[in-house]
Amino acid sequence: MIYVFYFFATILVWLSFKSFRGGITYLRYFREELAKPRSTFTPFVTVIVPCRGLDDGLDQNLTALLTQDFPIFEVIFVVDDANDLAVPVIERVSTESGSDEATNVSTENGSDRGSGHTTSPITELIIAPKAIGCAQKIANLREAVLHADERSQAFVFVDSDARPSPDWLRTLVAPLADETIGAATGYRWFISKKPTLASEVRSVWNASIASALGPNSHSNFCWGGSTAIRRDVFERLEIREKWEGTLSDDFAVTRVLHEANLPIVSVPQALTASVEDCSWTELLEFTTRQMKITRVYMTKLWVISMIGSAVFNAVMIAAFLIVIFNKNVIAVYVSIATLILVSAFSIGKSWLRLVAVKLALPDYDAELKLQFWPHITLWLFTPSLFLYNSLAAAFSRRLKWRGISYELKSPTETVIISH
Repeated sequence: MIYVFYFFATILVWLSFKSFRGGITYLRYFREELAKPRSTFTPFVTVIVPCRGLDDGLDQNLTALLTQDFPIFEVIFVVDDANDLAVPVIERVSTESGSDEATNVSTENGSDRGSGHTTSPITELIIAPKAIGCAQKIANLREAVLHADERSQAFVFVDSDARPSPDWLRTLVAPLADETIGAATGYRWFISKKPTLASEVRSVWNASIASALGPNSHSNFCWGGSTAIRRDVFERLEIREKWEGTLSDDFAVTRVLHEANLPIVSVPQALTASVEDCSWTELLEFTTRQMKITRVYMTKLWVISMIGSAVFNAVMIAAFLIVIFNKNVIAVYVSIATLILVSAFSIGKSWLRLVAVKLALPDYDAELKLQFWPHITLWLFTPSLFLYNSLAAAFSRRLKWRGISYELKSPTETVIISH
């Protein structure tokens, strides 16, 4: 039995080392991308924001969106109910930002007409039909793209709980200057308003997914909360039609782009802060929902996550017990070495990732400094959460999202259980 431990301990150390090397690559990629000159590719784009209910800091999130340093763009807010609590916030923020009606003049040749030239965006609020056989967010997106201005050259999708930086739109759209690019994507980084253990665990759990994005554009994935895609690509690949029956907009887009062999560019500058707290109940609901979606849309990744988290927990617990109770000197030394190496590589990866994020989110330097200790300690416990999420996904495909309960029958078949 001890040789079985040696075998899996070796695998875990090797995987931890590879993860640490990935952290080095992640930081290097951030530094290289952030050092690039400011993009002048600024075509007329349509930003689509599906909303439902009141997110923490919704007014600040939408204000940040409507004050982008970008020459001219339109923002389409979409809800499924005219009485939604988000509607008054959308109307107030749109008015306060001085947003224009749909009469602005488009830029020429998709580039800035002058240094720092920025106008208030055109805004529109539309009411989408109630979803039938898909997620409400999908119904909202499918309706919103039909209202895009004919001048629009790209669609940009952003979640209402994201708080983008002033250059977010410019940097996210920049890769689309290359017509061979499938899409450009950012990702979220959770920041607590008032740090709690549950909120910090969620941040660390989510961080491991954030650092999966990087320079390999053929293995990257789209995050629906911050994704840009050329309009001609969106229409040529019939993404609106392929959204029908789905629950996950980003997994569906990722699959279509991979099948078309179109690269997905990760944009470090488009990393967006999600400034909100969460309870333990909300933590479990969020993380388990993500894993249930992963099981249906990327089964292989779900299996890898389940096996990986199981191996991590089994090896680390076994190593700890061997150090305390086993009298075999070699086994004890191997266990100690395993604990030290895995811890060193994991702490190193967490630190490298946090350094990279601080470069991309300089406005949150104080908050990110407070995340130092959580990120270099809680990595030890998030694999247990991943294992719980994976096992929960194995026994149920039902989930709750924005107050609506769904059952995932397949990647193209979603059943609405209740509102």
